[in-house]
Amino acid sequence: MEEFNIAIVGATDIIGQEIIKVLEQRKFPVASIQLLTPEYSSGVKLLFNHQRIEVREAKTEAFRDVDIAFFSAGADISRRLAPLAAEAGAVVVDNSSAFRMNPAVPLVVPEVNAGDIEWHKGIIASPKCSTIQMVVALHPLHRINPIKRIVVSTYESVSSSGSAALKEVTNQARLVLEGRRICPHVYSHQIAFNVLPEIGVFLDNGYTREEQRMVEETRKILHTEDIAISATCVRVPVWFGHSEAVNIEFSSPITPEEARKILAQAPGVRVLDDPTVSFYPQPWAASGSDNVFVGRIRKDISHSNGLVMWIVADNLRKGAALNAVQIAEEGIARGWISLKESLASLNE
Repeated sequence: MEEFNIAIVGATDIIGQEIIKVLEQRKFPVASIQLLTPEYSSGVKLLFNHQRIEVREAKTEAFRDVDIAFFSAGADISRRLAPLAAEAGAVVVDNSSAFRMNPAVPLVVPEVNAGDIEWHKGIIASPKCSTIQMVVALHPLHRINPIKRIVVSTYESVSSSGSAALKEVTNQARLVLEGRRICPHVYSHQIAFNVLPEIGVFLDNGYTREEQRMVEETRKILHTEDIAISATCVRVPVWFGHSEAVNIEFSSPITPEEARKILAQAPGVRVLDDPTVSFYPQPWAASGSDNVFVGRIRKDISHSNGLVMWIVADNLRKGAALNAVQIAEEGIARGWISLKESLASLNE
């Protein structure tokens, strides 16, 4: 099997470290790996396959011999460095929002639209975490009974805001229990023992940017502009794992039993659904898992063609690191991501 020269930009961040873990666990064919950060960190070393590797500053010359570069250092860094990495011949898999809605860049969830990888021009985008888990669960149903409308409310963990948010919710919880005053830093308000219906900046239409992105990304991934979508994204004081309450209107009636049967056979999906014993997906149980979990599947009593369901996934794994690695794996398997020498010969 061919082995690839890999770079991870943002290797010291929470998603970058998860990418390292996923590459190890899935035995990705790595010939060499560079761990990069936007700012130089003297002496910092991270483990990969039991070897200590020094983290270096991400500069243009670092991509000279790289076949695949995973970017997880934020949109500004991706906008600046990802095109340079692609120009150097690397295939970039980007976890930021920088290129997701660029019509020249495929936005990919492998279980849903792996075929879009074929037309990449050096950069492939991975969607936001809440979009990924929703489309993995809804796409198998949409293929059989086209979806007309989605209303989703997300309950998103603090880990998608980075390690600083994890520290903040922990420190705030301690301060609240001690009866002490809290000064928020990461979020606009206290997050411990609280929920915040604000993820991203507010737009003129009253929705947040993250809610609007969820709408736009879902339509791009499913290749349809016809689905009506409304999203409310809420931050909750959970460390890991995003949850979603989703109301779906289909083109024709569908029973919960039919939906469970379809989802039980869908790649990347696990159905946990027995309300008689309180058996349903929970974010703490999804932590560390590669699956998207679906439960509480029931008829929408407000619409004859409607279903309601509860969707949960680990936002750092399937919502970011795993999806990025799966994009690379799928591209390699289908011959759409090659070693740099092979790519160069194809472009001659």
